Amino acid sequence: MSMEQVLLDIQRQWFGTHFEYLQSNHEGVLIDRLQEAATETDLSGIVINAGGYAHTSVALRDAVEYVMQQNIPVVDVHISDIRSREVFRQPELLTDVCALTIIGHGINGYKEAVDYIVHLDR
Repeated sequence: MSMEQVLLDIQRQWFGTHFEYLQSNHEGVLIDRLQEAATETDLSGIVINAGGYAHTSVALRDAVEYVMQQNIPVVDVHISDIRSREVFRQPELLTDVCALTIIGHGINGYKEAVDYIVHLDR
């Protein structure tokens, strides 16, 4: 299932809620968007799958921490169970600065993350 299909499913499940989707293989693009998001007053939360950057990027971690300091919850999603993968994938730099980390629930992790944020916003 593509991310576009996952997003369509999420939009159907939470009809009337606005979602924005960004995918980039460039660390700086992700950091820039997180910094922009920190200034948005109508943002309920962020779901992030940082891929390999979750294991390596202190800069991305700092950006996520800054967003959280602005009272915008960030949920970290890993499709696979990183705890059962290669040793270098097991350290996770985002977990301690995120509101929630979902590991190994497949693409359903995205829906769980949105559900968490939607219920926080009530």
